[in-house]
Amino acid sequence: MSAARITFFDRRMRSLVLPGAPLKQLHQGSMWAEGPVYFPVGDHLVWSDIPRNRLMQWVPDLGVRVLSHQANYSNGNTRDAQGRRVTCEHLTRSVVRIEHDATRTVLASAHQGRRLNSPNDVVVASDGAVWFTDPTYGIGSDYEGERATPEQDGCFVYRICPRTGTVDAKICSMQMPNGLAFSPDERTLYVADSSRSHDDDGHHHVLAFPVDAGGSVGSSHVVTVIDEGQPDGLRLDEFGNLWISSARGVEVFAANGAPLGIIHVPETVANLTFGGPKRNRLFITATASVYALFTAVRGAIAPRLPDTQTNPVWRQS
Repeated sequence: MSAARITFFDRRMRSLVLPGAPLKQLHQGSMWAEGPVYFPVGDHLVWSDIPRNRLMQWVPDLGVRVLSHQANYSNGNTRDAQGRRVTCEHLTRSVVRIEHDATRTVLASAHQGRRLNSPNDVVVASDGAVWFTDPTYGIGSDYEGERATPEQDGCFVYRICPRTGTVDAKICSMQMPNGLAFSPDERTLYVADSSRSHDDDGHHHVLAFPVDAGGSVGSSHVVTVIDEGQPDGLRLDEFGNLWISSARGVEVFAANGAPLGIIHVPETVANLTFGGPKRNRLFITATASVYALFTAVRGAIAPRLPDTQTNPVWRQS
């Protein structure tokens, strides 16, 4: 097994990767692999194969199995502080949480009385708030969901209040908000705009939004532009560097947008996440395959807040 091919633009990149570490293919055969999430309890990875309407699971030394044959065309997945899976479903146009007893709790399905477009990616902040993007990819055709007319006035980034369950549109200025992730201190929310995927004049950049403790969002600025393809999923490491998916692989940038390097992947990358017992293994969903690469850094982890909030009782189904 050969070492991963890496392009270095800045010597800081050399402290982020391991010389000679192989890019290992864990699975092949998806139609469009997306939404990887690692679960420390059980040491396993879950991801979505959207067009096949499946959730997949990989367990070290055991391999891959179908976790769900009817996944409501799930896209982005994450986990909350209690270890529960939070998932964006294209078919139901909802964000849902899977409880430890497998009960399905709907966190968001509408805004101002109208159905959401097709929730795409999701992240849970340390205060329990759930943030998600809502472009129209899942209702544009029947390939990744079900064709439908949008009911919202645009494609927004939403926040679900951890106390009341209220769904608020926090960012309304983007064309196709896609992947999103917080900085380690949670003072900055990074959001990819991938509108060039369906519009030659669309965006292919990542924006940074200042966020305060109450969930208010300030004015954005462009952190970086992805030249080949468009950005999709993204994650941050423990030092605040951005790891962004692209047609070339995983592109790494400093927090100020300075390009550090590229981890080349032989397929277009859709999303990525850090995992493993030490959070130092990068899992990559790329078109038909899932890859893994050990790194020299760990994935970012949110600051721990006092456990004072209570979980709202959302509708279950």
